[in-house]
Amino acid sequence: MDAIQKSLLEQVAELHDVPEGAYNIRANGKAAARNTTAHIDIVSKTDKDGIDIIIKPGTKNESVHIPVVLSESGLTETVYNDFFIGDDCDVTIVAGCGIHNCGVQNSEHSGIHTFHVGKRAKVRYVERHYGEGDGRGENIMNPTTVVEMDEDSYMEMETTQIKGVDSTVRTTNAKLGDRATLIIKEKVMTHGKQLAKSDFTVDLDGEDCHTNVISRSVAREDSKQVFLARINGNNRCYGHSECDAIIMDHGVVAAIPEVTANCVDASLVHEAAIGKIAGDQLLKLETLGLTEEEAEDRILKGFLA
Repeated sequence: MDAIQKSLLEQVAELHDVPEGAYNIRANGKAAARNTTAHIDIVSKTDKDGIDIIIKPGTKNESVHIPVVLSESGLTETVYNDFFIGDDCDVTIVAGCGIHNCGVQNSEHSGIHTFHVGKRAKVRYVERHYGEGDGRGENIMNPTTVVEMDEDSYMEMETTQIKGVDSTVRTTNAKLGDRATLIIKEKVMTHGKQLAKSDFTVDLDGEDCHTNVISRSVAREDSKQVFLARINGNNRCYGHSECDAIIMDHGVVAAIPEVTANCVDASLVHEAAIGKIAGDQLLKLETLGLTEEEAEDRILKGFLA
């Protein structure tokens, strides 16, 4: 891999060297490196572009890294990755995509990730998106995540859009079994004329299952964001969604709740708070010697931490 691709890997997967454990690194539409372990296998699909990640039952304290980097302008790809996570596992999965585009053509990556989470399994999923480049071509990322959770399983998703992504539509669909828990934490920063849309649908099918969908975002300049949280309570369950956003300049944020109780014992809550940075926050930092720009930067870093 060249220096640009290595730099992208640092941004999206915080990798400075070859990771420990299982990994599959994809660069410009091709597999650049792969490693499996005794408990985690990675197999290329034969019918379409993508891989199957098979995690054996009982696997604990292991990780899988599957980052993607694009450094060629005009490259468009759709990749299908399926995760089969066995019963009683405790694993961390790190994904993400970085695009460096200095050309005039758009570069686009669409990753379709499907998770089959076994009984009593525990999964932490981390996904980061980043774009850069001084060309006229756009950086486009459209990730789709499908989650199927068996009884007593737990999954925490942490998705972050760092910067430089001109257009993104993030689609997440999840179905939860009995006593399953899904926690989603989204962080999005947009600037310029960027557009970011997050579309979450969680079906709370199992008895006593639980979801919490949390979005923190900052829309600067002329960018626009849409947060749609669709939660369906189909059993005795608890669902909560929350959008907390800061708008600056001419930024726009729309938070659209859609909670549907199809069971008398479903408990569903939605919260949203959208506004500018409070003046007293800026004033307090400015009295400590920071400029207005430095104060804004510190507040935003803390907000998205």
